[in-house]
Amino acid sequence: MSQDDPLVASLPAVAQLSLVYAPASARQPTLALLALDARLATLIRRSSEPMLAQLRLAWWRESIAQSPQTWPEGEPILATLRSWGNRHADAQTLVDAWEAMTAPSPLGVDAMSKFAEGRGAACAALALVLGCARDEQAAMTLGRIWGAEDLATRLGRNDERALASTLADTQPRKLPRVSRPLRSLRVLAGLTRRRRESGSEAGAASPAAVLEALKLGLLGL
Repeated sequence: MSQDDPLVASLPAVAQLSLVYAPASARQPTLALLALDARLATLIRRSSEPMLAQLRLAWWRESIAQSPQTWPEGEPILATLRSWGNRHADAQTLVDAWEAMTAPSPLGVDAMSKFAEGRGAACAALALVLGCARDEQAAMTLGRIWGAEDLATRLGRNDERALASTLADTQPRKLPRVSRPLRSLRVLAGLTRRRRESGSEAGAASPAAVLEALKLGLLGL
């Protein structure tokens, strides 16, 4: 799997870096989660009306719930999601997360919490997909951190970002340790937090951030 892969190229920089730390056996399932999340983010961003976004999200929810045998050909995210086996329907929790972002503006803490919980549930599902059931709760925590920290830097309104920062501050400060197949989630949560604390995208891709990713992803520290 290389940067030439269109799905990898579609990921935000932090997600691309985190994917590097997924061992070969975990890369396709992890890529499926990250690529679906990136696609849904783009869908929300490009929808001019909440109703339109909800209709598009409904297509993804219904498609994911169906048997992979019925999935349309030529959709690379669904093709990659086949790596989730009989747990593919669990990826609907990401759709639920992004649907929370269609709530009326300004977004309240309930919508933000639902978003973080949805990402957490998707990460917990990934733990089960990868045979790491003992890490399910830790993966859920990492997903919540990823969600809350992401909102704190991505939302467009200052009051929304401030509220999301408060939510992020309620998450555990210490990143839980996980088995090697899930360390990409730990990198993702850690670098997303660094991006907020540094106040810039560059902070998440700086030499210091790369070193932190090495510690989180390769050494598990």
